[in-house]
Amino acid sequence: MSEKLEATAKLYDEAALELDRAARHCEVAAKHFRDGEVARGAAHAWAARGHLLEAESRLDEQALEHAGRSQPQA
Repeated sequence: MSEKLEATAKLYDEAALELDRAARHCEVAAKHFRDGEVARGAAHAWAARGHLLEAESRLDEQALEHAGRSQPQA
């Protein structure tokens, strides 16, 4: 596999990890809110949002690279 393709694959692996982390934080936030622990629930909710932003950043990076390589059709 070329270095470029490996770098692209790694970017997607990293995005997937961030999404998994976000999902885990959402699960923990839900539990805390059910238990009436609002501050702890909110902390995990914000952590989930941070992981989503990290994943989005990696996907945006790939989208921008793809856009830079694409050629408009006439």
